[in-house]
Amino acid sequence: MDDTAVAGLSNEDEVYAAYLLHGPELYRFVLRGLGDRGAAQDVVQETFITAWRSAERYDPTLASLRVWLFGIARNAMIDHARAAKVRPWQGNLVDPPTVQDLAGSDQGDPVEKMMTSWVVEEALRHLAEHHRVAIVRTHLQERPYEEVAAELGIPVGTLRSRVFYGLKALRVAIDEMGVTP
Repeated sequence: MDDTAVAGLSNEDEVYAAYLLHGPELYRFVLRGLGDRGAAQDVVQETFITAWRSAERYDPTLASLRVWLFGIARNAMIDHARAAKVRPWQGNLVDPPTVQDLAGSDQGDPVEKMMTSWVVEEALRHLAEHHRVAIVRTHLQERPYEEVAAELGIPVGTLRSRVFYGLKALRVAIDEMGVTP
């Protein structure tokens, strides 16, 4: 699906098609800007709501739908950042912890974290390029397999295989470095 497949944003189907086409990229853009997953989700949702409400103002002769959505997202991100400065106490509001949060709440020693990330980074250098790319994009960048496979132009099964064998090779590389868990 490309920009030409999405004629506008005048109905739910067109908005959904635009979201499928541009939503993940907008989310990553906003997440990099705000550094907060929840806020990034809110801003992307606000982006598509604003685009849908302003669909009559979209002119495909001036810019592609992608460019127009990124402009809306940028403005929504700025508005969100300004609102966060006015209400700094909202940053302290959090959802109650889930079981996964509690299980992963072991913060550990910052030096230990730094050393672990260095070991993983060094071990990744020893992997074949296709394994390294698969692991970095799916695990470290936390991107969906379908999205990464489409970007690389390979089937999802091939990507899963590369990740599986890449993780095995990563464990071997870490063992060869003499690091024990």
